[in-house]
Amino acid sequence: MTAKDGKRWNHNIHYHPRILAAVPEGARDALDVGCGEGTLARELRRRVARVTGIDRDAVSIGHARAHPGDIEYVLDDFLTHPFEPASFDVVASVATLHHMDAVAGLERMRGLLRPGGMLAVVGLARGSMPKDLPREVVTMAVSTYLRATRGHWQHPSPTVWPPPLTYSQVREVAAEVLPGSEFRRHLLWRYSVLWRKPRG
Repeated sequence: MTAKDGKRWNHNIHYHPRILAAVPEGARDALDVGCGEGTLARELRRRVARVTGIDRDAVSIGHARAHPGDIEYVLDDFLTHPFEPASFDVVASVATLHHMDAVAGLERMRGLLRPGGMLAVVGLARGSMPKDLPREVVTMAVSTYLRATRGHWQHPSPTVWPPPLTYSQVREVAAEVLPGSEFRRHLLWRYSVLWRKPRG
């Protein structure tokens, strides 16, 4: 199902602008980790000259490759695919980090960035009950409203629920692996991590 304006919408797409706003000026190469059927990769291509998407789900990559364009889609495991180190100006990931070990995933993303490059992650985590119950109630209400007004597109990629880490645990991992990173918790069961790789 698509939105009334003809555009796809779901909880992940809702936060694509957070990723796109982080793309540094002059970025030449971008990597979309866990690209699924390529929605974010195609949006990145409007801002970055060369975009690569990687996903280990063959069905999703098949959907991505069915769209016209010059994006390279790789069917493989992100953690082991032989990308050249420090070969991307942008490494982006939406709803993928909880499919892998978070430390290994962030370390791999960090290693693929060129100095001055931007890492932008939107992910899923678990709330801590009962402390987070009021936030969960608000989130459910907002989600219900948005689904009713925007429609909801169900992506073809595999899902993992519940996420293995809490928001606090993700924040701790990000602080450890990406010193100085910006962690924000959002509604719709999402968080974001932004980190600029130091130059030199």
